Amino acid sequence: MDFSSASLPSRLRRLRLWPASRLARAAWYSLALAIILFVLQGLLGALRFSWGKGLGGWVEFLSILSILLFAGLGFRWLRARVLWRLRNRLIVTYVFIGVVPALLLIAMAFATLYLLAGQFANFIVTSEINLQLHSLEATNAAVSNEMAARLERGEPAIAQSLEGLRRTQAAWKHRELCAWLGTQPLVVSRNGDREPAFSFPSFLHGPFREIVHDHHKLYLRAGTVLSVHNQNLSVVSSEELDKDQVEEIAANLGEITLYSAAPEAAPAPAPAPLGSTADLSTRPDAAANPAGITIRETGNEPALAGGQRNLRALFTAGTLPPAGGSFDHPITFGTPLPGVNWETGDHEPTSALVRVQTRPSLLYGRLFAALGDFAKGVEYILLAIAVVLAVIELLALLIGASLTRTITGAVAQLYEATRHIDRGDFSQRILVKTSDQLAQLAISFNSMTASIEKLILEQKEKQRLENELTIAQEVQAQLFPRQITQLATLELHGYCRPARTVSGDYYDFLAINADKLILAVGDVSGKGISAALLMATLHSAVRAYSLEGVPQLREPMAVGGRTRAGTRPPAAIEGVETSPAMLLSLLNHQLFESTPQEKYATLFLAVYDEPSRSLTYSNGGHLPPMIIGPSGGIRRLDQGGTVVGLFDRVSFDEGSSSLKPGDIFVAYSDGVTEPENDFGEFGEERLIDLVRGNRTLPLSRVSEIVTSAVDDWIGDKEQPDDITLVLARAR
Repeated sequence: MDFSSASLPSRLRRLRLWPASRLARAAWYSLALAIILFVLQGLLGALRFSWGKGLGGWVEFLSILSILLFAGLGFRWLRARVLWRLRNRLIVTYVFIGVVPALLLIAMAFATLYLLAGQFANFIVTSEINLQLHSLEATNAAVSNEMAARLERGEPAIAQSLEGLRRTQAAWKHRELCAWLGTQPLVVSRNGDREPAFSFPSFLHGPFREIVHDHHKLYLRAGTVLSVHNQNLSVVSSEELDKDQVEEIAANLGEITLYSAAPEAAPAPAPAPLGSTADLSTRPDAAANPAGITIRETGNEPALAGGQRNLRALFTAGTLPPAGGSFDHPITFGTPLPGVNWETGDHEPTSALVRVQTRPSLLYGRLFAALGDFAKGVEYILLAIAVVLAVIELLALLIGASLTRTITGAVAQLYEATRHIDRGDFSQRILVKTSDQLAQLAISFNSMTASIEKLILEQKEKQRLENELTIAQEVQAQLFPRQITQLATLELHGYCRPARTVSGDYYDFLAINADKLILAVGDVSGKGISAALLMATLHSAVRAYSLEGVPQLREPMAVGGRTRAGTRPPAAIEGVETSPAMLLSLLNHQLFESTPQEKYATLFLAVYDEPSRSLTYSNGGHLPPMIIGPSGGIRRLDQGGTVVGLFDRVSFDEGSSSLKPGDIFVAYSDGVTEPENDFGEFGEERLIDLVRGNRTLPLSRVSEIVTSAVDDWIGDKEQPDDITLVLARAR
């Protein structure tokens, strides 16, 4: 086998492995270059050349580029192989139109429900915290008003209601309340400490209700500022956001993890080695990552890093109950808790973060807890809607598949039928079962093939007729004189050109003996093959009766015709001189008996006697021939009778004219004088002028001049009739 470089591409092309398109060449070139650079990088690394490390970027870039290019080639191959069939294209279309949007809607619905569920869980937590802040604010406002009233009366700022709250409400046992008149702390209870539990908020100038970050802990604090004796009375209530408080919120909700800002002096925890560090973006609870904050678990203490701040997990409250069903998957979502730095008064959007892990069943119970049994009805309604939508989608797919089968089936039948047509089988028909547009297409195809089949049969029949007409033309050409006998005193010429394949015109020159010659010119009614057959009959009869003798006229019959019942064929009269009038009478009777009534012919017969230079003639309805003398005078030969074969028992007259040297005999058919154009008929006068003007030329040349003039007169139109011209010149 020859594997030379010249034959390798051709071999690969035959195997369809050679990249033929620019996309394929670019894909293979990029892959080859990536492999070469990868090998070169490995060699340079083995030789410890540092600049070989710079090739890594190019290797990655070329690898990605080659992957994309090969993906494009794969799509082309898929489209050429799989999507070649119309059925596959329609299925892909239905999938993209019906299935893909439905899947996208379902995915969007699940994503939306997941987000809504997470947001709802966070809303429950933040709502509970805000509710406690409102309660704390209301109580703080009441206590501050009491203290302000006592200070106005000059009494000590003792909040007696605070002691009652601590005795009656368990929540106030863990709450702190501090007050300042100006910047001086006040003792708000009889057994209270003079030093406040937290520092004075210099930023406090009005009502305050926020989550605060103080000494790395989270507190719920509410503050009120009142004016007493031109001084500000600042009263602040505080409660630590601890695990017990969050446990109450987590009841019937799931697991809540609270993150708080780590000490600023503490360095950010370094990422743990692979296997011990879990990034939130790769965990199922990735939705809990707020504002680019990253949670890392270092050792046993999960920490959260965001920007330049670190958040650490304070505690986890509540537990995640077991799943209530196969669709009761955990939902993890996180949200930042904006707060205030107690030392500076600055608002910190990410001073704390709460992460909630719950289940759809818990959220469903919290959401529809107030509806009772009505929630079951809503659930059944939603389930029914989902079932209806699923049934509609299934029906749409089934209908699409059925329509696809109908369309592709019709196209497949049409394709198979066209293959039969390509092989020349026009009898193929498509079975029509439906009444849609595809069925109309199949009906049109069947009609087209039937028409083509009919046209082919007609073309074959036409070809057969043309072949027969060609044979008839060849036979008819043999009937016209091929060799004209020229007399010493008379020069002869004849020309006939059919309007169609065969002609109904007739002319003949028949020598009776050395001194006599018969001239015959005729025109059969009609055109085509029927006129040609009648012309052949007329030709045969004239020759038979002129050469074999004239039969006795008892009951004449046509050549090849039937005798009437009870009669005998007539006997020939031997030795009788041929008479043009007698021949016309006999031919008239024969044509009348043997042809249809509408068939007839015009016929001019003349006998030229050379010793006397006389022309004896009889004209049977033909255009009168003429004799043009040397001086231009005209003698018309119009003696005779009516047409031949139209009436029975018709007699014909005879006439005689002498031919002097220089006289020209002209006989013609109506195909010479009757052609028309926008200026009228060609006419007899033009014929006479042409013969007069060219009388000294050879007769064949005169005939050419006349027929060319007739053709110019007709122009690009079809020749209307047979053209026949007979010329004789006395010498």
